Amino acid sequence: MLEDRILVWRLNRRDTTALCRVYEKYRDDLLKVAAALLYDNSGIEDVLHDVFVEIAGKAGHLQLRGNLKGFLAICVANRARDHNRSLQRRTTVPLDKIRQDSTPQAEPQHATQRSEVMQRMHEAMLELPEEQRETIVLHLQSRMRFREIARHKGISVNTAMSRYRYGLNKLRSALDGEL
Repeated sequence: MLEDRILVWRLNRRDTTALCRVYEKYRDDLLKVAAALLYDNSGIEDVLHDVFVEIAGKAGHLQLRGNLKGFLAICVANRARDHNRSLQRRTTVPLDKIRQDSTPQAEPQHATQRSEVMQRMHEAMLELPEEQRETIVLHLQSRMRFREIARHKGISVNTAMSRYRYGLNKLRSALDGEL
């Protein structure tokens, strides 16, 4: 998009309002990417904050080959992966315990049902291998094309498409009959 190219140009001239605009424009989408990839929901905003601190540090020499949203989504995915790894090193609490603690409390009936479905979907996503989960989230949530995902991840387009397809098949089999 032209606006994104102008924002990157302004960022490279150290215009702080450009960074604010990028944050406002893509915050919600990037938070959804982080939420889908993180094992620990408490780190969602931290991951996004870290990405924007890193972007601010690159001001002056930021170069994009693709679109800005895709670049930011990849940055969030990478930071989420790092966060998950550090979380695994720091704690030995089983994921089942974390999932049980995060169940919603008293809500209206329809919200509870929707929340249960979302919880089952989130749990099924966490069971996927990291590469498949990232590919699904980047393609569906960030609307990145397989070509972009492949380029950013350093894999072939066929590998990106296979990870997506295998991940969806695993989700279908895990959730078969539940949704």
